[in-house]
Amino acid sequence: MLSLSGLRKRFGATVALDGVDVELVPGEVHALIGENGAGKSTLLNVIAGALAPDAGTMHVNGVGYAPSSPLAARHAGVALIHQELSLCPHLTVAENVLMGLEPARRWLPGAAWLDRGAMRREAARLLESFSHPDLAPDRIVGTLPIAARQVVEILRAIAARASIVLMDEPTSSLPREDVTRLFALIRRLKASGVTIVYISHFLEEVREIADRFTVLRDGRSVATGALSEASNEALIAHMVGRPVDALFPERAPEPREEVLVDVVDIAAPPAVRRAAFRLRRGEILGVAGLVGSGRTETIRALMGLEPAQSGEVRVHGRRLARSAPPAARLAAGLGYLSEDRKGEGLALNLSLADNITCTRYEACATRGWLRRGAQRDQARIWLDGLAIKARSPWQAARTLSGGNQQKVALARLLHQRADVLLLDEPTKGIDIGSKVEIYRAIVASAARGAGVVMVSSYLPELFGVCHSLAVMCRGRLTPVRPIHDWTPESVMEAAIGG
Repeated sequence: MLSLSGLRKRFGATVALDGVDVELVPGEVHALIGENGAGKSTLLNVIAGALAPDAGTMHVNGVGYAPSSPLAARHAGVALIHQELSLCPHLTVAENVLMGLEPARRWLPGAAWLDRGAMRREAARLLESFSHPDLAPDRIVGTLPIAARQVVEILRAIAARASIVLMDEPTSSLPREDVTRLFALIRRLKASGVTIVYISHFLEEVREIADRFTVLRDGRSVATGALSEASNEALIAHMVGRPVDALFPERAPEPREEVLVDVVDIAAPPAVRRAAFRLRRGEILGVAGLVGSGRTETIRALMGLEPAQSGEVRVHGRRLARSAPPAARLAAGLGYLSEDRKGEGLALNLSLADNITCTRYEACATRGWLRRGAQRDQARIWLDGLAIKARSPWQAARTLSGGNQQKVALARLLHQRADVLLLDEPTKGIDIGSKVEIYRAIVASAARGAGVVMVSSYLPELFGVCHSLAVMCRGRLTPVRPIHDWTPESVMEAAIGG
């Protein structure tokens, strides 16, 4: 169905693809796995016509294939689901799903009228694949939560009736029930002969849906085969170029008795009805729960990004006014990592050095004057320490892969020397090698005496690094219990209100 041979792509001095060979057969789900920066997204953009390769050949059904644009690729039966959503927020769900495929009611030379009734009916038919409660053909996309927008992105590719569908981290923002719906849809597409290229950093997810795999490392295809014949340890070794002894580091020492943060019945309706906990020095507190349960809104309220209507927050024993802005909370020792790294976590057009040092510029300044050399050296410490793949500290943040951007956002908190790290989905969209680096950084921060609140939808990492855990359900946080008092089953029972 699709054959790639010797594909190469360079961006200035950066080699993104350095000889990629892949073959896919009709009706298979082929997993493309590798670390962030390995070239996976670049490869999909080349196949989808968004980028032109510098060398190499592509064939679809044995015929030479060299799309001049994404539209040409779509006409050839190739559709891409982007990792970073490419929707028009001011348009409706139906208009986004059927963009470029709009049914016309009446034609004139050079013009046509949209058949909006037909658009709504076709969009409604496609939406039946998911039965998502937030989705309706006439909903404005900008009003939807991120998980629902991800579904719109997926349905837009399906609407094209493509014979080759490229999926770049399609489940990164989806709750488990939508992942189940997506996998059911993939199986139906596969049964009809559609070939799917699937990128994911979750190996258990890859094993659930994919037939074969190709591993990319440093822009090269280094391994391929049947997933049933490859162990997770072998896949990880191919991805990082060396064996990985353990995904999770040794747990940080037991927390001290000193209370860093005391949250007393904080409420930020309608998302947060009641949340109370104490965070000790050196403690990693995990917060589990379903998407939309109020987890994100709780830590945003702690950071002053959501208005709290009642309750109080004490940091180092001092009460923070409910109206205290984020700047005051930064000064009190709180640091926040947003789940939306592009929208909130980074200043994409600024350099890596500016992003890393922006919350503690005084470390790079003398008498109010910023010393660029010191700023460069401070940034380099974190670029090296977190293994961030970048040409220079002065490189714009937008030029990095998603995983490396996430590590830059975390580096900002570590450079800030925050006493309390509020981490919202810190490994979202991160490859396994990068996850190892981030887990080590989190555990090292706790070992140095920081307190960490870690929101995550990925239970293995909560059980792998946390000392304690609480579960959010319909805006209410359960009492905090030691991690060994929980099981995955009891967490899920608490998350659904059992």
